[in-house]
Amino acid sequence: MAKSAYNGKSSGKTIFVCSNCGSESPKWQGRCPDCSEWNTFSEAIAPSGTWLTKAGTGASVNKPEPITAISNGNFQRTIVPIAEFNRVLGGGIVPGSLTLIGGDPGIGKSTLLLQVSGLIAGLGKVLYVSAEESPHQIKLRADRLGIAPPDLYLLAETNIDQIIQYVEAMRPALVVIDSIQTVYVPDVPSAAGSVSQVRECTSRLMRTGKGSNIPIFLVGHVTKDGALAGPRVLEHMVDTVLYLEGDRFHQYRLLRGVKNRFGSTNEVGVFEMGGDGMIEVPNPSAAFLAERSMGIPGSAVAVTMEGTRPLLIEVQALTSTTSFGMPRRTANGIDQNRLQMLIAVLTKRVGLALYNQDIFINVVGGMKVDEPAADLAVATAIASSFRNQMVNPEAVLIGEIGLSGELRQVSQVERRLSEAHKLGFSRGFYPMSPKPPALGESFLASGLTSLSQCIEDALLGEPQLDEPQESGGRSKRKRDEDEYEDY
Repeated sequence: MAKSAYNGKSSGKTIFVCSNCGSESPKWQGRCPDCSEWNTFSEAIAPSGTWLTKAGTGASVNKPEPITAISNGNFQRTIVPIAEFNRVLGGGIVPGSLTLIGGDPGIGKSTLLLQVSGLIAGLGKVLYVSAEESPHQIKLRADRLGIAPPDLYLLAETNIDQIIQYVEAMRPALVVIDSIQTVYVPDVPSAAGSVSQVRECTSRLMRTGKGSNIPIFLVGHVTKDGALAGPRVLEHMVDTVLYLEGDRFHQYRLLRGVKNRFGSTNEVGVFEMGGDGMIEVPNPSAAFLAERSMGIPGSAVAVTMEGTRPLLIEVQALTSTTSFGMPRRTANGIDQNRLQMLIAVLTKRVGLALYNQDIFINVVGGMKVDEPAADLAVATAIASSFRNQMVNPEAVLIGEIGLSGELRQVSQVERRLSEAHKLGFSRGFYPMSPKPPALGESFLASGLTSLSQCIEDALLGEPQLDEPQESGGRSKRKRDEDEYEDY
């Protein structure tokens, strides 16, 4: 079968492209008709390249074939000696794949990819292209990380045509482009990082990588909202999209997969940033609970599912009587709207007078929890801090909370409780299910139906009065609760 080629030239015709969804229009529009976003159209040059045969006839060489006649190429993934990195990729690097890694400035993207490049360089040549740093600056980082393989080549270049020429001449085992927003195509008359430049550069790298079975990693800038900068179509063009998350002043980094054509999405790899670079954390649950404070009110342990892995995280809550008319609700690691809903349920269904309480929630370790299975731990931690009663330190809490205060089912309860049992926990609270999990006699699993029942069973001791008492032995908090019930 004849191979096809792309002429790669631009026609000079001007079009307008939506940076949010990639929709094209012959004229500028204030509002995108496809995604309804405002002021997202940017001017771009329409490419006029056509797919041609070697003979130049212009006829397509691709023909329909039955799936049984198509060979899988007997490809094998390249296993990186970093287990957490392989987990997020789905088991290793796929030949010819295009992977996009985004994250905040200084989070460790270049450090992680330089470490991966140094490890892959033992299997073949690796080309590390930096459009933002000089080779001497990269060498300084490599010396600090102890990376000095002879097959790791550094290139400081921004012209995408020159980069592709080096890739085709070297045929490396891996290519890293740092970053895609700083390289440019000479044929496109716009600045580097524009919609047309980013799309055309990615398109040419994709054709080069897939045509030669060379895996390519792209580093992408992010906006102030944390989303990848540039056109939204960039995420559709690549095979895998990874986000490196975490507080730059915190020791832990989370590599999260949000798109993966060759594996499971929402997988998370946990790393620790140190003087020697990014060090993988083989047991993240134990790391997140290492500094857990035992016997203090306002602390609860939740079990979340990150892809195929259950993770145990500590949720901390603090309630304090507000000094202003409008109490504060601050959430770090969970959705702010979700917190507001849980506070309303605790006030209406459980009877806690939280209307005059400043409430602060923190997920330890820099984790961001999106799934509703952490609702029960968050609500119980708030009740624990408000009543000044500690949560059973041997218990984990799993469950979604409805607006009527009921507990709703979540997925893979038995697997979550089994992970907690392995880490030394002996008690678990979860929504009642027809088939209770079988974990042995050493682990007590309690199926519950309501949030009120969980709070009464999970909190230890009697509510402690931490405020001055009025005449008659009644505290101000107790007086507020009585007035709320009367109301």
